[in-house]
Amino acid sequence: MKSIVAADENWGIGKDNELLAHIPGDLKYFKENTLGKVLIMGRKTVESLPGGRPLPGRTTIILTKNDNYSPAEAKDGSRVIICNSQDEIEALLLKLKEDEGLDLERDVIVAGGETIYNMFLPKCKEFLVTKICHVLPADKHFPNLDKLAEGGELKLIWESEPVSENGLTYKFTRYKR
Repeated sequence: MKSIVAADENWGIGKDNELLAHIPGDLKYFKENTLGKVLIMGRKTVESLPGGRPLPGRTTIILTKNDNYSPAEAKDGSRVIICNSQDEIEALLLKLKEDEGLDLERDVIVAGGETIYNMFLPKCKEFLVTKICHVLPADKHFPNLDKLAEGGELKLIWESEPVSENGLTYKFTRYKR
């Protein structure tokens, strides 16, 4: 399982249920790395997406405590599955592995928000992080992977050159467990 996130220098990831910044290069990177994959997202994250609907071209597993939740459909009719617990998601992933040959390490990506990231952090083997080289106002955060790397739990394996866009500088990084 992988995790994908854009975070500022303090590992902030969002404010008021929105991304910290609109960075077209990061959105492109997200699309390139998630198209055709299985995304795990919380209800609020899905509702923050354009039109409040799951992203096209992906299977989206939505974790919500609301038993009656019915999300808007993805524009292309992509598969959307509602789960009410982490255990239910894990059982579903095992079933998809068995029935459809899903590669759990390569094809499953945790995509937010804060609670979902924290819940699945121990299960993730790789982290794709767009590091925004600024401190932005945030009320949601991602675990500090640099501290985990210092402790030997993770290793930073790749880092792009800095990119500047929309008045922000950022770089793409990958961490592995």
